[in-house]
Amino acid sequence: MALGEFELIDRFFRPAGAERPDVVLGIGDDGALLRPPPGFDLVAVTDMLNEGVHFPVGCAPESIGHRALAVNLSDVAAMGGTPAWALLALALPSSDEAWLAGFGAGFARLARAHDVALVGGDTTRGPLSVTVQVLGFVPQGQGLRRSGGQPGDVLFVSGWPGEAAAGLALELRGQGRDTAMETRLRQRFLFPTPRLELGRALLGVASACLDVSDGLLGDLGKLAAASGCGALLELEDLPLSAELLAHAGGARATELALAGGDDYELCFAVPPGRLAAWEALRSASGFVAQRIGRLQPGHGVELRRAGVPERFAHRGFDHFPH
Repeated sequence: MALGEFELIDRFFRPAGAERPDVVLGIGDDGALLRPPPGFDLVAVTDMLNEGVHFPVGCAPESIGHRALAVNLSDVAAMGGTPAWALLALALPSSDEAWLAGFGAGFARLARAHDVALVGGDTTRGPLSVTVQVLGFVPQGQGLRRSGGQPGDVLFVSGWPGEAAAGLALELRGQGRDTAMETRLRQRFLFPTPRLELGRALLGVASACLDVSDGLLGDLGKLAAASGCGALLELEDLPLSAELLAHAGGARATELALAGGDDYELCFAVPPGRLAAWEALRSASGFVAQRIGRLQPGHGVELRRAGVPERFAHRGFDHFPH
């Protein structure tokens, strides 16, 4: 017998997420009652994931649950915030108990790892679609934005851009016997790591920040435009992992890193006067982030390799391309 809506919520989602003392009223009423701490600004983010657009048809439900929360946590990280509460809206073709158990497990593991409480949402019948809203907080007046950069600020990107796009291509290829390298690339797409610790560490250090979800080149352009600047990206400094290079080769690895998307890394700018503080912080904390260029007067993103300008046509993912 298929589960009803309220049985579904009670069984798979009421226990998902962390228990927090600032949840006055959670799942089960018309709305949640939450108590933000004094002296903090509220951070609110939301993302929608649709089957066949944001994840392949037949993708593992554990991955979908993880990704639905992770992409929102990445947005919180980009603002230097601490996540606290989540709301989940889920459209399902049917109440498949095995699928729901996997989805709930993937969501809950990540939620509890970051002390996020699931406090409400909605379920309905329809094509598979997941919408999550995450609420959190950041010290008052200190939240990172895309718009704080200035010409001369040095640009960095965390992690290894391009690996997730390679992993998605492997997923679309279908299941098979993967090498350890291919498994790593798949995992980077299926279970991205939101850089929350790095985002909080950048408060008072970075002048501007955003999460890289639609491709580094396009997203860097958004940061530069919001800051009223242009940007210079030095291609020889682009961080390409050994696994990505071995899998795709140098030229294709560069394409994936620039435009592949689904990385959920942080791209940020550091003023020259704060570089020493950043380097000390990076050394002490072990953050993986590579210097890739700088903001400059003008507009758009200029690509150079060893001082020679290069052209690259693809600018990143857009749901509604012109």
